Amino acid sequence: MIIQGGMGAGVSNWRLARAVSRLGQMGVVSGTALDVILSRRLQDGDADGLMRHALAQFPHRGIAERVLQNHFHPGGLASGQPYKGLSLLTHRPTRAQLELLVAANFVEVFLAKEGHSGVVGINFLQKIQLPTLPSLFGAMLAGVDYVLMGAGIPMAIPGILDQLARGETVQMRLDVEASGPGGEIDCTFSPDELLEGTPPTLPRPKFLPIVSSNVLAITLARKASGRVDGFVVEGPTAGGHNAPPRGVLNLNERGEPVYGPRDVPDLAKFRDLGLPFWLAGSYATPERLAEALSEGAAGVQIGTAFAFCDESGIEPSIKARVLAGVRHASVEVFTDPLASPTGFPFKVAQLEGTLSDPGIFADRRRLCDLGYLRRAFRKEDGSLGYRCPGEPEDIYVMKGGEREDTVGRKCVCNGLLATIGLGQTQSTGYVEPALLTAGDDLCLLGRFLADGADHYSAEDVLKAVLAAPETVPAAC
Repeated sequence: MIIQGGMGAGVSNWRLARAVSRLGQMGVVSGTALDVILSRRLQDGDADGLMRHALAQFPHRGIAERVLQNHFHPGGLASGQPYKGLSLLTHRPTRAQLELLVAANFVEVFLAKEGHSGVVGINFLQKIQLPTLPSLFGAMLAGVDYVLMGAGIPMAIPGILDQLARGETVQMRLDVEASGPGGEIDCTFSPDELLEGTPPTLPRPKFLPIVSSNVLAITLARKASGRVDGFVVEGPTAGGHNAPPRGVLNLNERGEPVYGPRDVPDLAKFRDLGLPFWLAGSYATPERLAEALSEGAAGVQIGTAFAFCDESGIEPSIKARVLAGVRHASVEVFTDPLASPTGFPFKVAQLEGTLSDPGIFADRRRLCDLGYLRRAFRKEDGSLGYRCPGEPEDIYVMKGGEREDTVGRKCVCNGLLATIGLGQTQSTGYVEPALLTAGDDLCLLGRFLADGADHYSAEDVLKAVLAAPETVPAAC
């Protein structure tokens, strides 16, 4: 009935997913940047040994040993020492990059599923294409039950899941901004080449696209490359990336996108499809759950409430500051039309000392050293290049980008990793600041806190949402 949202890079970590799954609902890990997350956890010394424990279960011993050899730092890095960087992905990844991606997704799902029989999903973004194929395979090696994907139109993914389950080589068309000559580009992944032998036959996880309109859902149900098993229908009050409003973009007095009647999905069309669907975006109350069920939904997806619970990956001091702000009504969320290099509106929690602070944003020297949100483009000679509106402006323009596209862009990649305590210390000594996202119902988190408490658990969220509805629903 409840899907725990797959939030950010490492916010929906294995601990959170396991806690939710053990309680009978669907726990979901975020599949974003798991390669760099595993690398930095190992560089930090893996104090509890769980990364090494999971790698010991990886079905190819040589791959696990090479990942440890390349990334594990016994005792952890010295204070202020930068993390070892990873080379940026391209459409032709190296073997070392593939091994780390597959192993990292295996580790996160393995730990989420260990010790119980509950259901675990993994969440990916269609806009982040380069790591998708090996990441799916790694998650499937660990027995992931569901794959969820938003921020785009994932037409090819159902068929790719079918092929990976059979151990076949898979391809996915790379989105390329064409400014020079050249044909179409495919990303390719071969399980047999990676494992150096016949790959195992794997269970095919169920696939749930995350959509904002019934038109997209109907298209996916009828024309996707394989079976679609249901949908998450996400509204614009949800945290993270939001679908842009339909039609001409209008901004309110705060500078946020204005959503209207055209952005409300027709749930009757979803019911007509005959597939289960879950509603997302400010549904973390018994009243909203009851409302969703009355509309024919199988349940709801909840993000923000879980993002700030004990088990999530957000750095504890940030959680504490946000919850204190909620208690004093001093924290708010801004739907920023410019922050994300993707061009999608991105919800940013306004918290002093993070990238939401104009002074912090102005002081940060632009760089793109993680590159997950880069876009492929054709150079004048037909070769492939990559650019990100969040990189240094002159470099972006030199690559053929428009300078106005760089205005207000934040480094989502580095910001989200800093939010989970894995921020990079640059060679200059500069420490990357956090970038915190949350849904519009952030103001309601206080209802999960017991009298006198300053924190709450995933179980507290589930108990509150699954309780009997009140006559008057909660509101900010």
